[in-house]
Order: sequence, then C-alpha cells, then structure tokens
Amino acid sequence: MNKCIFLDRDGVLNVDRVDYVYHLGHFVIPPGVKEGLQALKDAGYLLIIITNQSGIAKGVYKREDVYLIHDAIQEGTGVKLDDIYFCPYHENFDSHSLTRKPGSLMIEKAAAKYDIDMDASWMVGDHERDITAGTRAGLRTIRLAPAGTETKATHLVDDLLAASKIITG
Repeated sequence: MNKCIFLDRDGVLNVDRVDYVYHLGHFVIPPGVKEGLQALKDAGYLLIIITNQSGIAKGVYKREDVYLIHDAIQEGTGVKLDDIYFCPYHENFDSHSLTRKPGSLMIEKAAAKYDIDMDASWMVGDHERDITAGTRAGLRTIRLAPAGTETKATHLVDDLLAASKIITG
C-alpha cells in the first residue's frame, strides 16, 4: 500500500483569493511550499490535490484553467504532484455533489485508485471543510491557519513547510 498526502490547493499550495485563482496573473506560491512538497516526496508520500473548484459551476473559469494552475504549481515548485481531483460543482448552481468537500468522495476515489493506506496518510487544508473531509476518510489532518484558530484538525500550523515537518517527524 502507498502513503499519501492529500492537499487542498488554494490556501495551501498557492495564495488564495476571494475572486478565484484561475489564471497565472493571480497565481502565487507561498514561501515554504516548494521545500514542504519536496520533503514529503523525499519521505515517500504520494502527493494528490483534493480541491473544490466551484468557479467552474459559476461560469467564472473552465476545467482547463484548473489544469493550468496544477501545471504551474508543479513547474513553480519543481515537484511532481501525482494527481489532482477537483469538484466543479456548487449546490447553488448545480445539484448537490458528494464529491464536494466536506464530503470525502474525492479522497476515497483517489485512495482506491492508488491503493492508499489511510492510517499512514494525511489531509492538509486551510479550511475546516478540508479537515472534515479528511476525518471522514479516516486520515490524520493538519490545518494551515493562524494560531488560536478553532479546528478539529489533528494539528494546526502556519504553512505547508511546518506541516511537512510534523508529518516526516
């Protein structure tokens, strides 16, 4: 079985924006992301993005834009991400989807495809919906948020580099 780090995208791998990150002009990789991803990859983890992309349902951008940012993350960090799962739906614009976080279906699909050992794997996200999805899938969780933020995550840290240090021990 494989061990895996499931990563939310916006707010974890790139700086989040209220008006969506869907073109390179809005794309910024925060400090520590490259080093954190490399440490996790060196420790033998698969790296899989699990992300809600409701801007597709809202007509703000297209699926191709999600892949553009995915490629930019890999190019900008020099680290190969093993896969990306995204939910293009939003309940106010489409029917309800079980893939949308806080649901855990995207994680479960990836776990089945890649033969993931959930006990040896983690979910890293910046919102409580990421933590809920990870917990529902049986993962340990790390939330990236300021100290003192209320969370049900296993750990609370400032950035992906700090998360990688907890994971790799």
